[in-house]
Amino acid sequence: MEILGVKFAPLNVPLERRLQTLAVAIHFIVLPLWTVWGYPITVYLIFYTETLRYFLLLYFLWMYYDWDTCHSGGRSEMWTRVARNNALLRYFCNYYPLKLVKTVDLDPKKSYLFVSEPHGIWSSGILGSFGSDVLNCKKLFPGLEIHPITLDILFKIPILREYSYSLGACASSLKSIKYLLSTPPKNPYTGRITVLVVGGAAEMMESMPGTYRVLIKRRKGFVKLALKYGTALVPVLSFGETDLFNQIYSPEGSTFRRIQNYIRSFIGLPPVVISGRGFFQYSFGLISKRLPVTVVVGSPIEMPKIEDPTSEEINKYHNEFIEHLIKFFNTQKHNYIKNADNVTLELL
Repeated sequence: MEILGVKFAPLNVPLERRLQTLAVAIHFIVLPLWTVWGYPITVYLIFYTETLRYFLLLYFLWMYYDWDTCHSGGRSEMWTRVARNNALLRYFCNYYPLKLVKTVDLDPKKSYLFVSEPHGIWSSGILGSFGSDVLNCKKLFPGLEIHPITLDILFKIPILREYSYSLGACASSLKSIKYLLSTPPKNPYTGRITVLVVGGAAEMMESMPGTYRVLIKRRKGFVKLALKYGTALVPVLSFGETDLFNQIYSPEGSTFRRIQNYIRSFIGLPPVVISGRGFFQYSFGLISKRLPVTVVVGSPIEMPKIEDPTSEEINKYHNEFIEHLIKFFNTQKHNYIKNADNVTLELL
């Protein structure tokens, strides 16, 4: 039904689909709002509640004790197993739906750095594929411990930090990634996958439907780390990720882009003006569109172990990875993109 140009959802939408929409709304509205209001709310509860304040004070002591866990491998599976299979994540993955595809088997005794592109607005594909066990990532890659990398700031916000930990996530700091690439996993795992969205939050500003713009030309730190620890690089593409939201796009050099970059330098995230859909209508809102997202894992590029790689060596293997990524994109795009001949991987 459409009224004044707004397309409304029918009244007889099944409960299952309503719950899926709710799960996605929680991830894209409630959790981001908590990043802003987390500390003010907890401070208010400490000063203006009678009993809850004491539990919160104990919780802050726990935060102080637990502060560095996000830089040293995150939570063990004993703490994440149940959370990564919860109903909220199942509804989230089934909403689009999300799909995880591997193209080759990986050696369970090795360490891998998954280099994922594009970021999109909220990296829904990576969250569902590697931040949960709903899509059976641990069965697709047996023997490999999996840790997605996310913003460091998410581990500093009360309550929200526990959710990030429950997904098996670790911080996007140099210390954290070095730890994951250099430290062997605990039993029963024999190898490890570290999932890094190289474009990071800055790539949010490049996300537009039908485009695949990735910030990788000047991002060479991941290659340097891969060489330092002899870690294989694996390209990962999230097809459909950039179609989930419309965005008011501002090119590099524009006034709004400068404002976005300035704010991102302080809080880690750029302010983006986006539109997806709402709870009861499909025309606008802050919930992502119900469109399929397929995360495809490519074949690894083996890296030699070079303790202190030179700029020439870093550039050489960076160029090799980019060539591999472009070839992988062109090989796979016809399976997941409409009018694929008109879509290219834009490297920025």
